[in-house]
Amino acid sequence: MNECLTQVFALHLFGCMEIFVLVLMAMDRYVAICKPLHYATIMSRQACVILIVPAWIGSFLHSMAQIILALRLPFCGSNLINHYCCDMQPLLKLACMNIYVMNLLVVFNSGVICTISFTILMISYIAILHSLRNHSAEGRKKALSTCTSHIIVVVLFFGPCIFMYTRPPTTFPMDKMVAVFYTIGTPFLNPLIYTLRNAEVKNAMRKLWCVRITSENRR
Repeated sequence: MNECLTQVFALHLFGCMEIFVLVLMAMDRYVAICKPLHYATIMSRQACVILIVPAWIGSFLHSMAQIILALRLPFCGSNLINHYCCDMQPLLKLACMNIYVMNLLVVFNSGVICTISFTILMISYIAILHSLRNHSAEGRKKALSTCTSHIIVVVLFFGPCIFMYTRPPTTFPMDKMVAVFYTIGTPFLNPLIYTLRNAEVKNAMRKLWCVRITSENRR
């Protein structure tokens, strides 16, 4: 049980921090695109620290709330969860009580954070796209290149997250696959998604691709 609660705490601590970091990255891109001349002043090192510290505190409080909810669950039957890791939804299935109210608290604690953060991100990108009307064609292309990688990560992360934490206490056959995707798949893809917008990485991949095609043609 102790190891399970530790896993719940770590999962929600870093998952919630990922959400807050994605929101802060959207703010960073909004300032960079909409207020480029004031970027260095607005997003100073001190401002970044002021933004990131509350994100860590909020993630910690969110994780502690999950642990408090888990400790209130009575278990009297099987101790095997139908999941690949300990999380609140599979733990609720093992509880010997009416879990309706507890599930509402889990949805309010996790689902609301995901939904509100996703809404804020969409509003920020709508504002960015609206501001691009006044930019040159080259400026719009550069701004879209900067935002595309972030939008891909947001969709890949928040889609499964909202699916898992904003619904009644029901299970689907795809739950484990979805959970693996947003806890392992998306973080694994992050380096690839973000580095693809780097010109040096793109040139290196083109050279590697050309070398492979040339070697195959020679064969």
